[in-house]
Amino acid sequence: MAAETVLSSERLRRARFAVAAVFCVHGAVTGSFATRIPWIQEHAGVSAGQLGLALAFPALGASLSMPLAGRISHRFGARTALRGLLALWTLALTLPSLAPNIWGLCAALFVYGATAGMSDVAMNALGVETENRLGRSIMSSLHGMWSVGALLGSAAGTVAAHLGGDARLHHLVAALVLTVLGLVFCQGVLDPAPAEEEEAPPRFALPPKSALVIGAIGFCAVFAEGASLDWSAVYLRDELGGSAGLAAASTTAFALTMAVARLVGDRVVDRFGAVRTVRVGGAAATLGGVLVVVAPNAATAMAGFGLVGLGVAVVVPLAFAAAARSGPNPSQAIAGVATITYTSGLIAPSAIGGIADATSLVFSFGLVTALAFGLVLGAGVLRTAPRAPSAAPAGADATKSAGPVG
Repeated sequence: MAAETVLSSERLRRARFAVAAVFCVHGAVTGSFATRIPWIQEHAGVSAGQLGLALAFPALGASLSMPLAGRISHRFGARTALRGLLALWTLALTLPSLAPNIWGLCAALFVYGATAGMSDVAMNALGVETENRLGRSIMSSLHGMWSVGALLGSAAGTVAAHLGGDARLHHLVAALVLTVLGLVFCQGVLDPAPAEEEEAPPRFALPPKSALVIGAIGFCAVFAEGASLDWSAVYLRDELGGSAGLAAASTTAFALTMAVARLVGDRVVDRFGAVRTVRVGGAAATLGGVLVVVAPNAATAMAGFGLVGLGVAVVVPLAFAAAARSGPNPSQAIAGVATITYTSGLIAPSAIGGIADATSLVFSFGLVTALAFGLVLGAGVLRTAPRAPSAAPAGADATKSAGPVG
């Protein structure tokens, strides 16, 4: 019996590694794309305004497609669905660099976003399933691995851009490598079978009320994250007279703060719980927003942006986990929360710019500070039933596959 228990524990350990690697692959696609946007813009011959329009299409594609992920997982099984959706996402990396004009670019980015959104929902649902089986928090570190993947992808893209490489070749090679890695890692994830009485999710459905409430918390966090990531460099340069190098460094520092906080966040969540963690994080982000608004110099503002990143880092992973436990259909609830957070990430940069044009950039970050304080007030919605380790018999992982995971 003891040997069977060890085997079951080993399966879960391998499943956790596998789903973390999947998150890393997913992030690497985003990083690979982002670094070659200037090349894609020049190749497609689009203006800055047209590029801004085209970059709205990934969020549009993701928002429309994410509700389909639950249906696909129910139809084909969680592991097979993730394998297929992740492969579509990694291969979609090749499309934007092939676009010959603005219309082709919009179409390519719509497909790119649609595959990103569906694979995002599938991997988060399996992440929550793995977390439930383990009986301890892992969602924060999984999103941390996504950030690590994004950094690795952007590093490789930076090298390719520095060498003057054609983005079509770069993205083809990256897509093939990431597709192979994704297929290999997907072999190790759990493959939970739906309950016999569970009905197939609808193809399209409005998010459940529970997802809307939890999504509001995610909205606040992602708005603060997107505003800080996209506007911190501009804020330091225009409002505080920082150099171009210092301004760029602030963006990198913010991204690194987010990644590190997510990688270590699970220990904090396990010790203090999701509600207290988000409440304290919201307080830290609020303090950071205040420092940004009143900052007399660049160093103070950078410290403020760092606190914002630290405070909001674990909110989205916890929102996904809470959504998955809020109703009978985890994928549908996660899709609802993901749609809200994607929308927040889409509107944050333009909203900050619009408010800054009408008032000032300082006033814009006053709004960010208010939304950060919303995390303190609304953290209680993340209170859900406690996790319990899987009740499956020792040596069996209660998946559709009778053999070892992976």
